[in-house]
Amino acid sequence: MSDIRIISLYSGSTGNSFAIVAPSGTLLIDAGKNAKRLCGALAEVGINVDDIGAILVTHEHTDHVSALPVFLKKHPVPVHIAFGCAYKLLPHPSVEPLLNMHPPIYEELICGMHVTSFPTPHDSRASVGYRIEIPDADGAVAYRIGYATDIGYVTPEVEEGLSGCDAVILESNHDYDMLMTGPYPYDLKKRIASRRGHLSNPDSAALAARLCAKGTKKLMLAHLSQENNAPDIAYDECISAVGDADVKVFVAHPELPTEML
Repeated sequence: MSDIRIISLYSGSTGNSFAIVAPSGTLLIDAGKNAKRLCGALAEVGINVDDIGAILVTHEHTDHVSALPVFLKKHPVPVHIAFGCAYKLLPHPSVEPLLNMHPPIYEELICGMHVTSFPTPHDSRASVGYRIEIPDADGAVAYRIGYATDIGYVTPEVEEGLSGCDAVILESNHDYDMLMTGPYPYDLKKRIASRRGHLSNPDSAALAARLCAKGTKKLMLAHLSQENNAPDIAYDECISAVGDADVKVFVAHPELPTEML
């Protein structure tokens, strides 16, 4: 649908935020970095901050929520988050009244879009991904968007949540060799490579190929490590895996907006 926009405002270890613009409304997924940078990124892509109708939070880690306390003081909108992750935000008086707390698996109509969460394996109390279904004027599902970052490995729940989506935002965090030979302490390397860490390029590419076989036409590789990955490495691995599938692949920039065109 030409009136839908899917935009990475920024995505990486220092902060993550995505915007979904649909005829029925505009929502954000996560709000990392800080309020000034978030508002600046929205302005760069022509989104009026006052048009944001809700924020979906994947989990409580700083690179996904750090902008919220200041942002919500000036722009109070509902925040949807799993119960287990809400503790990080409850102490902030600007955030607590706006929290809509859910179990890790929930369905809700948000900004006129049908949002379904699914659990993701990460070292968080209740990390989730999202499936967002956008209806047409008659109420039928017209477009499906899947979102899954911060996943240590591909579970059946993750694959089911993303399967059949027209567009998918998918983590492609690290190149294993770069990670293991890089500057991080060994314990951090083990955490990233673990089943509760982050998704490697090969695992991301293999899932991308399966999703394309089930109808995905647009992919955005997200949450790339600036220390342990490179955009061309992640892109090439994904393109090689999807083969001759009719799909467009984008790579989210860590600091600048990247739009699925």
